[in-house]
Amino acid sequence: MSDRQSSNAYWQANLRIIYVCLAIWALVSYGFGIILRPLLSGIPVGGTDLGFWFAQQGSILCFIALIFFYTWRMNRLDAEHGVDE
Repeated sequence: MSDRQSSNAYWQANLRIIYVCLAIWALVSYGFGIILRPLLSGIPVGGTDLGFWFAQQGSILCFIALIFFYTWRMNRLDAEHGVDE
């Protein structure tokens, strides 16, 4: 595989990971916290409803988990393409 093809494959994989992370973040932040909040209001979590919990805590915890996932996955991707540290 040429350097150009390898570089394109690397960036395509990188963008795929970014798009998946953004989709998950949007689903949790906007979907569960705002759009689906009325549907989640009947489920109690920690003294409040699940929709409020996602809006206040769940989206933050999900974002932190996505940061760790992205770091882990990018380290593997870098090693696969020979651009690791």
